[in-house]
Amino acid sequence: MDIAAADLPPDRIYKLLVNTVMPRPIALVSTLNADGSVNAAPFSFFNVFSNAPPLLVIGVEGNKRNDGKPHKDTGRNIAARGEFVVNLVSHAIVEKMVACAVDFPEGTSELAEVGFTARPSKQIATPGIADSPVSFECRVFSNQALPFNRSLVAGEIIHLHIRDDLIDEKMHVDVDGLDLVGRMHGTGWYTTTRDRFQADRMTLDEWKARKGK
Repeated sequence: MDIAAADLPPDRIYKLLVNTVMPRPIALVSTLNADGSVNAAPFSFFNVFSNAPPLLVIGVEGNKRNDGKPHKDTGRNIAARGEFVVNLVSHAIVEKMVACAVDFPEGTSELAEVGFTARPSKQIATPGIADSPVSFECRVFSNQALPFNRSLVAGEIIHLHIRDDLIDEKMHVDVDGLDLVGRMHGTGWYTTTRDRFQADRMTLDEWKARKGK
C-alpha cells in the first residue's frame, strides 16, 4: 500500500509511525516546575543524534488538556529554564515510568507521586532520577516549534551519570546490566534489549569476497 502523508490526518500518521518505527528508546525527562517541584514524563519520540557535540532530540507533544495552556509541563519547563535531564528506562522501573504518564494536575511532582528518588545534578539545577541506570544532564541546544503546539527539542549532553556497577575504568558499559526497554506498537507494548544478534560491518574487500561466493 502506498500512502501520501498529506492525505492522512495527524492521528492516523501517528498510528502508522508508532506501529512501524520500533522499538523506540524511551526518554524519561525530568524538569523543574515553576514552584521548584520535579516533573517527570516519558517520551518515545527520542534518540541520540550526534557525539560532537553530544546531542539528543526529543519530540514533545502539545497539551491535550482543556486548560487554556497549549504546551505540556515538560515543554513549558524546558522553554523556561533551558535545561532538562533524560533518564533512560530499565525493566525494573517500567511501572513507575508508565505512572509518570498519568495526567496529574499541573504542578504535581511525578517523582513524589510514583516513588522515584531524585538525584542532584552536577552542572544544572534540574535533578535526575537515581532509580535510572543512565541519566544525561542537558542544556537546550535548539527548541523548534512545530504545528499543533508540539516542539522538537535538541539537548546538548553536558554531564553523564552511569551507575557505578554498569561501567568500568575503561568506559566499557555492561549492556546486559542496563536492561533497558523500548517502546513498541499499540497501547502498552514494550520490549527489552535482552534478545540481540550480531551483524558486523564489512570492509569493501570483505563484501566483494562474500558477493563473489
